[in-house]
Amino acid sequence: MRVSNFFESASRAFRDNPNLYKLIVVCTVSGGGLLCLSERRRSSSSGSGTEAAKKKVVVLGTGWAGTSFVKNLKSSSYEVEVVSPRNYFAFTPLLPSVTCGTVEARSVVEPIRNIVAKKGVNIEFKEAECYKIDTDKRKVYCISNQDTNLVGGQQEFSVDYDYLVIAMGARSNTFNTPGVVENCHFLKEVEDAQRIRRTVIDCFERANLPNLSEEERKRILHFVVVGGGPTGVEFAAELHDFVIEDLARLYPNVKDLVKITLLEAGDHILNMFDKRITAFAEEKFQRDGIHLKTGSMVVKVEDKHISTKERSTGVVSEIPYGMVVWSTGIGTRPVIMDFMKQIGQTNRRALATDEWLRVEGCENVYGLGDCATINQRKVMEDISVIFSKADKNSSGTLNLRDFQEVVEDICERYPQVGLYLKKRQMRDIAQLLKSSQGEKQGTELDIALFKSALSEVDSQMKNLPATAQVAAQQGEYLANCFNRMEECEKNPEGPLRFRGTGRHRFHPFRGTSILGSLLHWEVNKLQLNYPGIGFQLVIAPNGSGIQCMQASKLAHKGAGGIRLGKAVHFWKGL
Repeated sequence: MRVSNFFESASRAFRDNPNLYKLIVVCTVSGGGLLCLSERRRSSSSGSGTEAAKKKVVVLGTGWAGTSFVKNLKSSSYEVEVVSPRNYFAFTPLLPSVTCGTVEARSVVEPIRNIVAKKGVNIEFKEAECYKIDTDKRKVYCISNQDTNLVGGQQEFSVDYDYLVIAMGARSNTFNTPGVVENCHFLKEVEDAQRIRRTVIDCFERANLPNLSEEERKRILHFVVVGGGPTGVEFAAELHDFVIEDLARLYPNVKDLVKITLLEAGDHILNMFDKRITAFAEEKFQRDGIHLKTGSMVVKVEDKHISTKERSTGVVSEIPYGMVVWSTGIGTRPVIMDFMKQIGQTNRRALATDEWLRVEGCENVYGLGDCATINQRKVMEDISVIFSKADKNSSGTLNLRDFQEVVEDICERYPQVGLYLKKRQMRDIAQLLKSSQGEKQGTELDIALFKSALSEVDSQMKNLPATAQVAAQQGEYLANCFNRMEECEKNPEGPLRFRGTGRHRFHPFRGTSILGSLLHWEVNKLQLNYPGIGFQLVIAPNGSGIQCMQASKLAHKGAGGIRLGKAVHFWKGL
């Protein structure tokens, strides 16, 4: 009877209060107890007001920068929409391993919808390609990359934004060399790696056919890699291992005809790395029989031979080939080039941003990853205002004690100062100022001496390399800024505004790279530890190049590397 009365009361309560949309009643059989759980639905008026207050963030791209931004964005104050023609994130450092089957393609990708589903933030994804950015109307115009089962073919649509994060990456740079697009393979996407893998097998199958001359077989089995950067070097090493360990057993009749050549326009391969790495890779190439031609510029690529020009002599020669992989750096995408013209950034290779990743000349637009580069401000451009900030009493001279108050802000705002001090082996900027006085040692500096002391500081300015590590760090940095946008608006945490009042809202982005001074060289293990990104680069004793998070076969050969399981754990955690 009591139970019946309870349900009648509960029923009346639900009818009288429709906001109670969920009512769970649990009866415990053993104790006879009763538990009632209800939730109250927010009224439609308050809910719509909350949604209207949210800022719209549009992210273009699902590469390292875009995915890192989405992954680290925790604030529920934004409505996020991701637009990309690629509906997955690819672990690009492992693409050379995919070309030869060391790692399967499915092991280096993660669907972007899986990443989005794990977030507590409202995030939507559209599989489409952005072809135009309109900052005046705050719109991006997109076209779907699916042209089947759609009425009228590909669909076009526009997306409004309050904040725009451009992380579209870059394309392979052909330098307008004739025949490259038509005859060469690239290695930027998973599809590229799979296409290379099929072509390698096809070359061996064709060379194994009867009625072919030995000269023709040699041509078919000549693999040319253009570009001595990390991707080209690692692919050449992977291909060599693939031929020696696997294909030589499957195609014994043609194994001795295989030739791998790497062409590099510069004097050395891997010239952006430590010289010891360069020397090791070049010596390993020589021991393994991989032909390295430095100082060779490719001037033309035809269907059966590639034309090169020796930089020292100017002699042009033709090299027959069976497959060419083009890996000579990155170029700007057409949509980015059009956008740069629109905002007045002409004659540049990438979007120019400030130290807070804001695109110069735009409001609430950010550029990350390979499509953008940080335009670090020079000290000499602001030398007068820096002096004025330090000279609080406007005496025209600078007291070193007063100067100490702005030293940290100077070093944070202009990182080249710290690099210059390190190069000169000086403890701090005060020592630099004292050394500039020479024999006229005193307690104060005038503007002329101040300019003289810092005149060479800007020579240490260096752009961060276009690597996956830097892109991921930029995405994480920007997401943290968005997470603390309101907090830092009230309490700025950045350095002093030398050309204004107050402080900047955030600390400027300061990325670290595997190419920087944080590398720890372990000669006995032949590896580079880089804890900032959670993995190691390994110079593989069984290969000729630099292996990034190489597969388990390295562990079997005592390379001291990290097993593939570690790599899977890294990207699966996104």
